[in-house]
Amino acid sequence: MRRALVLLSGGLDSATTLAVAREQQFDCFAVSFSYGQRHAVELEAAAEIARSFAVLEHRVVPIDLSAFGGSALTDPGIAVPEAPTAGIPVTYVPARNTVFLSLALAWAEVLGVRDIFIGVNAVDYSGYPDCRPEFIAAFEKLANLATRAGVEGDRFHIHAPLIRLSKAQIIQRGMTLGVNYAATMSCYQPNTRGEACGRCDSCRLRAEGFAAAGVTDPTRYARA
Repeated sequence: MRRALVLLSGGLDSATTLAVAREQQFDCFAVSFSYGQRHAVELEAAAEIARSFAVLEHRVVPIDLSAFGGSALTDPGIAVPEAPTAGIPVTYVPARNTVFLSLALAWAEVLGVRDIFIGVNAVDYSGYPDCRPEFIAAFEKLANLATRAGVEGDRFHIHAPLIRLSKAQIIQRGMTLGVNYAATMSCYQPNTRGEACGRCDSCRLRAEGFAAAGVTDPTRYARA
């Protein structure tokens, strides 16, 4: 089988992306990032998902983006919004996907892996600039300019299989692939018991996706 590296946050989209990579007959490595996020409980979800899909190896890489702040996800002084906002929201983490893909690229080159999967989505998403097709295409070009493997003709491919799907379509696809969505964590501000707030933008998009897909929402929500 071919081998791939999957960026695995522990959320709904990344779990589905791992399932898609497995469906495409890839043996998978998985990488998650402990980056100072307030919802670090997602890493527990990532570990469970990695086990369920029998990845070859799952690594959690520490990188402290809270040192820079600038996002409600990494700066406790910035509140997570609980209503839709105009423009790019404060939950955007500056350069996050660029940093994550760069580190994934480094490990992939060491592993001899040339296929990298990421679960970004440009339809039902929060308006993040690093979730657009243009970004993925540009990063793939960079990967093949900036690495020994790329320069020597052993090209990297960045796969974003969910990028043009709605949240409902993602859920429907994942259901056919056996994704256990009860094990995933999407909330930006879960409580200490790992229960979702049900109010943040990520929770709203997730709940709307399950409703539109006609699938019972398995998320554990905190009681009001």
